[in-house]
Amino acid sequence: MIIITFPDGSKDNFEKGTTCMSIAERVSPRLAKDAVAAKVNGRIVDLSFKINEDSNIEILTGKEPEGLEVIRHSCAHLMAQAILRLFPNTKLTIGPVVENGFYYDVDSEKTFKPEDLSIIEQEMNNIVNEDLEITREEITKNEALKIFASNKYKIELIEEMNEKVSIYRQGEFLDLCRGPHVPRTSRLRAWKLTKVAGAYWRGNANNKQLQRIYGVAFNTKKELDEYLKILEEAEKRDHRKIGKEMELFMVHEYAPGMPFFLPKGMTVLIELLKFVREESYGPGYNEVRTPQILNAELWKKSGHWEHYKDDMFHMHHAEDNIDIGIKPMNCPAHMLIFKKGTFSYKDLPYRIAETTTLYRNEKSGTLTGLVRVRSLSQDDTHIFVTKEQIEQEIIALLEKIKKIYKIFNLKIDEIHLSTRPEHFLGEKETWDIAENNLINALKLAGLDYKINEGDGAFYGPKIDVKVKDALGRQWQLATIQLDFQMPQRFELHYDDIDGQRKTPVVIHRAILGSLERFFGIIIEHFAGRFPLWLSPVHAVFLPIADRHIEYCKNLKNIWESKGLRVEIDSRTESTPKKVRDSQIKKIPLMITIGDKEIQNNTLAVRNLDGKVKFGISNEDFLNKILENIKNRNLTFDF
Repeated sequence: MIIITFPDGSKDNFEKGTTCMSIAERVSPRLAKDAVAAKVNGRIVDLSFKINEDSNIEILTGKEPEGLEVIRHSCAHLMAQAILRLFPNTKLTIGPVVENGFYYDVDSEKTFKPEDLSIIEQEMNNIVNEDLEITREEITKNEALKIFASNKYKIELIEEMNEKVSIYRQGEFLDLCRGPHVPRTSRLRAWKLTKVAGAYWRGNANNKQLQRIYGVAFNTKKELDEYLKILEEAEKRDHRKIGKEMELFMVHEYAPGMPFFLPKGMTVLIELLKFVREESYGPGYNEVRTPQILNAELWKKSGHWEHYKDDMFHMHHAEDNIDIGIKPMNCPAHMLIFKKGTFSYKDLPYRIAETTTLYRNEKSGTLTGLVRVRSLSQDDTHIFVTKEQIEQEIIALLEKIKKIYKIFNLKIDEIHLSTRPEHFLGEKETWDIAENNLINALKLAGLDYKINEGDGAFYGPKIDVKVKDALGRQWQLATIQLDFQMPQRFELHYDDIDGQRKTPVVIHRAILGSLERFFGIIIEHFAGRFPLWLSPVHAVFLPIADRHIEYCKNLKNIWESKGLRVEIDSRTESTPKKVRDSQIKKIPLMITIGDKEIQNNTLAVRNLDGKVKFGISNEDFLNKILENIKNRNLTFDF
């Protein structure tokens, strides 16, 4: 007999060799019905796994994240089996789990189009209804090479494996896989294929381009339907679509990943820059501007040439016979600025801020509108502190982050502490100190956090703040990085209270992050319906007839003199048509002017929610708008 211990601490005796499914059945028939896998002594295994010694066990259903991952991975196999049934000459490569779903990369003579997804889905449904048993086998490497002899991609993977290879079967289909998987195909009921994209084998642009078919999967049909509604809403909110409708920005093949901001988009960007200077920076920050092209020797000194060169744009300058790098970040230049000065402990913290354009060599296939770009600007600051000032400065930054996100109605969802990566600058002991500084600051700030092992910057650990938008989607925005290394490499110093020269520590921080990316995020977050202070146009005057245009021009001059952004739609179109066009452009206030409004010096106002109010005092309404913008309010009610 063996003793099985359950998550609540209770124990029970079972025969040696009992399967996880048998244990689930004894606990509860309902649990056995819902079970997808098990966790035995911390390891996730199939329900058919046999236990031969005293063990701790947790039966996993699709309600647990680990169980949902098993469902999603099983759906990747389900899709792969359907593709092979329909298109037998297809070569399968890999099919991992991703956020909310799965994908499979395939090499096929068939060029898959969106309309093909429904055909594949139908065959997937057939396989689900066949209720095929899913089984695991362990075979030798040589056996695996024979089984997959006709698939060069699988052969490449097998050759990198140890002597034992695991495969999974369901009906006529089999695939290389570590597992685990659900016990039967009938357990897979809540999934949908979403899109087709291109992908290079193993992410290497020198390899053949494959076709990547994506899907989403959930534990229940209800959860899937809810997610699909979010996807539908996300499509309506796509910042690329809204950006085009609102004439905010454009992209061009001559500058991939480098957006062109059109006049209205530039208006929003200028408002964000003003916000950065007033709120993200604020008093005590010293704003600078540094060169965008710098000698490679600087990047070698900072460590970027060794650790970040592939993500930089760089070139050789023939006349001076030097290598140069186009600036991907501001920190090395800010080190030079600090080094030029003479500082004592009384001058610290010393904060250097900059929002000039940076350039990063992102892969072409990852470029997406404003949210993944090659040219970007940040609310970027480097704070030079003594070791004693680290925690209080970080606590103050965390408070500032909470305040700033509240202005945009973005809710902090998760905070990650990213620790020392595999390749890093400096000594392990220094990293331990830096990581403890961040942990202490988070605790003192009363914030929960997750450890993200090995994902720190090469020069220091970092805090990453993730927010949720209006659709519940997560975005990583703020970052606070603690750097003991670069000040040492640049031989920075300050005079301490005891008269000794000491090396400062640098806090790298950005709160909005890339302004381009943040712009794209808030377009989708607000669905283009920006708060009044951010709107590229605050109001549009809609004269009912030509005789009302001159009055609208006078109003426009008065409002613009107060700093408001106003347009007049004087086209010979009907008022309902003008209203519809203004709604497409997401202009928050549509003001109709006719004989009655001119006679009574009033306004007839409509907002984007369809609320209409007549007889509004012109002067009172103007003051209300100005007060709303001054306070950067989220909403405007009249």
